[in-house]
Amino acid sequence: MPQLSPAGQQAIQEVAQRHGFSFDAVASMLDSVINGNGSMAQFSHPEFGGSGQWMQGGMTMIGDMFNNYLKGRVDNLCAELARLVASQPDLIRTGSFQSQSQNGNTSVNSWGGASSNGSNNPNSLFAPAPPDWWGPDLKFPSSSGGQNGMRYAWFSQAHRLAIESNGGVTIYDTLDHQIGGVSQQSGSPTPSFSSQYGYVDLSRLPVVSVNGVAPAAPVQPAPSFVPANNNGSYNNPPAYNAAPANSAPASSGGDGDIFASLEKLAALQSRGILSEQEYSAKKAELLSRL
Repeated sequence: MPQLSPAGQQAIQEVAQRHGFSFDAVASMLDSVINGNGSMAQFSHPEFGGSGQWMQGGMTMIGDMFNNYLKGRVDNLCAELARLVASQPDLIRTGSFQSQSQNGNTSVNSWGGASSNGSNNPNSLFAPAPPDWWGPDLKFPSSSGGQNGMRYAWFSQAHRLAIESNGGVTIYDTLDHQIGGVSQQSGSPTPSFSSQYGYVDLSRLPVVSVNGVAPAAPVQPAPSFVPANNNGSYNNPPAYNAAPANSAPASSGGDGDIFASLEKLAALQSRGILSEQEYSAKKAELLSRL
């Protein structure tokens, strides 16, 4: 159970005094009620007659099955704790957790359950929890788990898959994949995911961020055609773009013609018609004529 806030400690102490149980016993029952989504509890504590279970509006069973007085006290305690839990926003969260075998390929799913990350509300039962390892932008994973120093969390509504490995967190876009199972080969650094399409190759999923930073956009190549007029049509570039790299603009041999040709080369290079390599080669050839 997460750490109780000062308000939570006071609330549990008051409940314990009203029902005649110890603080420890009531705190353990609170954890059981939370794990039962506020409507049931499976518990085990000496003050409650050992192991037992409670269901809201149903039958209460305790280890000391003939002690009806204790059974009534336990039932009243669970009912009050259920009301207390229901008053806490975001305390009950339906989700799943997947634990994996350390030696094989199979994974064991444990669906359902509840968790609490606390709240900034001063009246919250629990102290605020540390930030989730996948970052603040994703909430309430549909499934999560990990092994061998690797953790993952899948967010079905957001179409995101977070994987933490070697201290780094990578967020993937799962597109239209519905992640249904997870397994990991012994010694493999990354898990294998399956969806309605079969095996999910992580290398084919778009990367949303790495350690909270979006990947750089790929550099687009320069266009091979340039507009020739104002009507939007494209023609082949001037002869300079089609000429071999070792050729140079025609000149009459004078220095003035060479300098004019250099200016034309610079203009073509600035417009993207000549590459940097072509421009440097032709410039060097012209300068060699001086």
